[in-house]
Amino acid sequence: MAAPASAYKDRQFLAVIGDEDSVTGLLLAGIGHVTPAPDSQKNFLVVDSKTEASAIEEAFVRFTEERKDIGILLINQHIAEKIRHRVDSYTAAFPALLEIPSKDHPYDPEKDSVLRRVRRLFGE
Repeated sequence: MAAPASAYKDRQFLAVIGDEDSVTGLLLAGIGHVTPAPDSQKNFLVVDSKTEASAIEEAFVRFTEERKDIGILLINQHIAEKIRHRVDSYTAAFPALLEIPSKDHPYDPEKDSVLRRVRRLFGE
């Protein structure tokens, strides 16, 4: 059964949690958005070696639970590994969660939570 239109009609933005290269590329492609003042929130988080897992988890919660205008959340797979417990327990349809590769870390299908769920669904 399809989700009612109210579940997705206002979800018009992409969000990204990624390394500097991934976020920069996506911002250059036009996904950048900042909500109006006074609580101006960006729809992206640049993660580097100094970024704590709690900051990544906080951004993940903000994009998946608090913001109702996000339709798709892209996250670098090596960053998703830092909050794997949160990523694996995420089951909502919106925003859709997609793990993407980065320049320095290739994509590993065995680690992808969505792909693992699909395999279980088909009994593999």
